[in-house]
Amino acid sequence: MNWSERFATRTLRMKPSAIREILKLTQGGQVISFAGGLPAPHLFPVEQLRRAAETVLTQSGREALQYSTTEGYRPLREWVAARLQASAEEVQIVSGSQQALDLVAKLFLNPGDTVVVGAPTYVGALRAFDAYEVEYVSVPTDDEGMLPDALEAALKTQPKLVYVIPNFDNPTGVTVSLERRRAMVELARRYGVPILEDNPYGELRFEGAELPNLYTLAPDVVLYAGTFSKIMVPGFRLAWVLADPQVVTLLTRAKQATDLHTATYTQMIAFEAAKDRFIDAHVLQVRDYYREQRDLMLRALAAHMSREVRWTRPAGGMFLWLTLPEDMNASDIAYDAVQQNVAYVPGETFFTDGSSLNTLRLSYSVASAEEIDEGVRRLSGVFKAQLENARVH
Repeated sequence: MNWSERFATRTLRMKPSAIREILKLTQGGQVISFAGGLPAPHLFPVEQLRRAAETVLTQSGREALQYSTTEGYRPLREWVAARLQASAEEVQIVSGSQQALDLVAKLFLNPGDTVVVGAPTYVGALRAFDAYEVEYVSVPTDDEGMLPDALEAALKTQPKLVYVIPNFDNPTGVTVSLERRRAMVELARRYGVPILEDNPYGELRFEGAELPNLYTLAPDVVLYAGTFSKIMVPGFRLAWVLADPQVVTLLTRAKQATDLHTATYTQMIAFEAAKDRFIDAHVLQVRDYYREQRDLMLRALAAHMSREVRWTRPAGGMFLWLTLPEDMNASDIAYDAVQQNVAYVPGETFFTDGSSLNTLRLSYSVASAEEIDEGVRRLSGVFKAQLENARVH
C-alpha cells in the first residue's frame, strides 16, 4: 500500500512542531533549555492530588471509573462557572486547551475560511487550525496587543474567527490593554466575527491591575478557553470552553464524536483538589515562583546581553520575546546556540508567513537561577559572535 496516496489533502498542512524538534536537540541533560513552555514540576500539588484521588476512589470509585456525560462532571462545571461568574450551561469540559482549539475550529471553519491572528501568535493554534485548511490574516501587534486599525481592516475581509491570547501572550508575553480589549470586542460586534479568547496564563499575573476577560466584556461574541495545566498540572489534560449555551450544545456534539468525554476520574480528582479554595492558595505560590523566575531572566539579560538586542518585560506568564538586529537570523543561530548548550525557539515559528527571522522566544519557567544566568550569558556570547562576524563581512 502506498499510504501517501491515500492521505487526505489536509495532511499536507500537518507540520511537525518546531518546538518539539528543538526539544529533541536538548536531550541528554547538558543543554540549558529556554525552549519549552513547561510548568515547573516541583510546583505540582502531588500530595493534594494523592489525597483527592484517594477520596474519589473511596467515596465515588465506581462513578469515577465509569463513562460520563460529554458536557463534563457537573460539580467541576459549576466550579469553573462560579470562578468566572457564569453558569454551568456555558461550560464545556475538554481534554486540554488544544482540544478546545480543535473543537472550535471544527464548529466554525470550512476549507478556505480566514482566521485573524496576531503577528506573532501561538503556534499550537496555527497547527490546530491548519487541519481545517484555512487561510490567515495576520494583524501587527505592539506592547498593547493587536493594532486596532489593522484589526478593523482584517475584519472587513469577512473572516470566520479571531484568535487571541490577551493575557501574557505566548510567545511575546504581552498583555492586551483595557482600551484595546474594548476596541477588539466592539469591532467584533460591528463586523459579526466571533473571538476565541485563549487564556492559559491569565492567573499568573505578577504585577498590575487584573483586567476583565474579553468574555466578561462581550459574551455575545467571545468564546473563552481556560485550563488547569498552568494552575494545577498539565498531565491531566483538563480544560474548558466558556460560551453561549447554543455554542456549547454544538461543542458537546463535536466532542462526542471525538472522544465521548474527558476522563471522569481526572475531572473528579481535579474538583476534589480544587474545591474549598485550595487552588487560590496554590496559584499564589505558582505566581510567586514565576515572578522570581522572570526577574532572574530580566536581570541576566540586563547584565549580559548586547544593547542591540531588545526584549519584552511581561507582567505575568512564562515567556519573554527577544528582537535581534534585523540582519540576524534566529533560526540559523539556534543551532549555534545548541552547540553552546543553550536552546530557544526561533520567532519565525510563531508567524503565519515565517517572517521576523530576527526574533525568538525564551521561557523562564523551569530553569534554575544558575541556569538562567549561565544560559543567558551563553546566548549573549553566541549573538555577539554573530554580530562581530556580520561586521567583518
